[in-house]
Parts: sequence; structure tokens; C-alpha cells
Amino acid sequence: MNGSSSTSNRRTFILHSIAATGLVAAAGAAQAQPMASEKDPAAAGLGYKEDATKVDKAKFPKYAPGQNCANCALYQAKAGAPAGGCPLFAGKQVSAKAWCNSWVKKG
Repeated sequence: MNGSSSTSNRRTFILHSIAATGLVAAAGAAQAQPMASEKDPAAAGLGYKEDATKVDKAKFPKYAPGQNCANCALYQAKAGAPAGGCPLFAGKQVSAKAWCNSWVKKG
């Protein structure tokens, strides 16, 4: 088995598990949360960009045009919402137009 494929499958499983946990937590959170910032160390570590069209493709080769938080499996908001929750950014919202290196295609 290819090591890269195994790592990718494991990462996808972990991210989906985190997303499920985050959905349960988000269901109980009724108050507005602050927005994630590119300057936050945790966000910077994930390559978070508030505008997905400004992602450096050389630095993040996983990025493909059209990817953003709104079409990520981890994004927790109603369709059309300008921002929503993400289990990777606990206690903060992310912009629907944003992107990070943990982007996972909605299944």
C-alpha cells in the first residue's frame, strides 16, 4: 500500500471524526462566536486564508480553485451563510469564503 494513500485515508477519517464531534458541540452553542483570524497561530498552522482565492498554490499544493470553507465537509453552517463553525477552530467561526489546508470535500 502506498504510504501517502494510507496517511491521506487516516487523515480523512480523523477529520471526519472531529467534524462529527464538532457538530454535537455546535448544536449546543447558540451564541455568536468571534471570527478566526489568519494571524492566530493555530489558524496560521493550518494555512487558514480568509479569502480562498488568495491561497499560495506553491505553498499549499493541495489547494484547487473553487475550494472554500462553504464546500468543506468540516464547515458547520446553513447553505448560503457568510460564516460558520469548524471543529478545527474551536470557539470561532470561519468565513464561507475562507480555506485551510485541512479542507475535505463534502461527501
